[in-house]
Amino acid sequence: METFKNILLILAVILSFNVMIFVHELGHFLAARWRGLKIDKFQVWFGKPIWSKTIHGVQYGLGWIPAGGFVALPQLAPMETIEGKSASDEPLPPISPWDKIIVAVAGPIFSLGLALVIGLGVWGLGKPQDIIHPTQIGYIKKDSPAEKAGLQLGDTILEINDKPVIGFMGNLDCITESIVLSDGPQIKFRVRREGEAEPREIYSSFETQPTAWYQRRALRQVGFSFALPAIVDGTLPNSPAAKAGLIKGDAIIAIDGTKVWSDQHVAQLLEAKQYQAITATIQRGDTTLEMPMQPVAPLTPQGKKPMLGLSWSGEDIVDTRIVHPNPIRQCKDSVRMMVATIKALVSPKSSVGIDQLSSPIGIAKAKFDLLSTDENGWRRLLVFLVLINVNLAIFNMLPFPVLDGGHTTLALMEIIARRPVKARVLEYVQSGCALLLISLFLYITSKDIGGFFAPKEKYEKVTFAP
Repeated sequence: METFKNILLILAVILSFNVMIFVHELGHFLAARWRGLKIDKFQVWFGKPIWSKTIHGVQYGLGWIPAGGFVALPQLAPMETIEGKSASDEPLPPISPWDKIIVAVAGPIFSLGLALVIGLGVWGLGKPQDIIHPTQIGYIKKDSPAEKAGLQLGDTILEINDKPVIGFMGNLDCITESIVLSDGPQIKFRVRREGEAEPREIYSSFETQPTAWYQRRALRQVGFSFALPAIVDGTLPNSPAAKAGLIKGDAIIAIDGTKVWSDQHVAQLLEAKQYQAITATIQRGDTTLEMPMQPVAPLTPQGKKPMLGLSWSGEDIVDTRIVHPNPIRQCKDSVRMMVATIKALVSPKSSVGIDQLSSPIGIAKAKFDLLSTDENGWRRLLVFLVLINVNLAIFNMLPFPVLDGGHTTLALMEIIARRPVKARVLEYVQSGCALLLISLFLYITSKDIGGFFAPKEKYEKVTFAP
């Protein structure tokens, strides 16, 4: 049953890709038909066709490289590197620069149109909010930049680099995203500390975790996490927590009189007390209990540090309430994300690089993961498709030869100079840029594939002696 479900999810991902590419290329195709251009091919995906059929002089096909697509328009620009040679060697009449602009921008316009159509569906059906709202610090990693900067447990983060934050993670206005997309050697935090009337400013450095050469570079981290109640979800048999009488729903609010800010903080307090016997203050409904416990190292896995033997409740961490943003708001949020990413990419002071981008393989994995989350996975996929189509439109309008924006730029240059770029020069430029784009695509794809080989933590069942 699980295999059948995964097959359906994979088919849904492939279908969404093909629809997205088809609509973009359909824009070029219809605009070219409208303006009377010669059309050689209409192909989804690159490479030699694994299926093709010629209808009324146009070869329709499906390539073997699952990335992008094209409409071969020999009057627009020489694109043999990607599209192959023209089906006809007969000379074709030149077209006006305005026709080139109309055909070039039609693809991005159709992608934006598809984003708006999907956005209408999201508006009506709704989407999960998917924001971790706490902005209060509940855990600080030992010797981390956050600890060295002077951030403290209980601090509420109000702004990062002078921009207000609304949650810990989930969109551009949250803490994690603000840290990742920051630039410069320091990150400015404006925090409200318990017991202080006025907020204070704290400057922190950051760290990035080491990765293998075939993986993406890690993103910026400061070394803290959010505050949340340390609520027990269960206890392991024969564990100190089970013997002490802890039950599902209990909340550990203090250890030896020290306030507990999160479940991660519990482990940190045990280590700070060198795993000696502790007294935990437990909130059970309206009752407060004091429970002595002695952390014990489990039988398996061997070498694991002493622990209480608890599992924690992850409920209510993420705000999954269904909201109904209108399509314009969705597209504006997608544009903000794209612009912020481009700014981080081009900034020499940022830690975001080309290797953090995703190829179709990475995007497909993201779609699969979204569909696999829970009963709202399909809603998340629709939101993601809005983002991807907006990104596709903006990316294609960048003034880079081979892209739609490159064709538009060349046409504008032709209008200004009152003559087209020489065919031979244009052919060399287009071919060189096509090869560069393919190389970039292969590099990013290698990072996506490298992510599949990241070392994964081996799970071994934890058991305690009777």
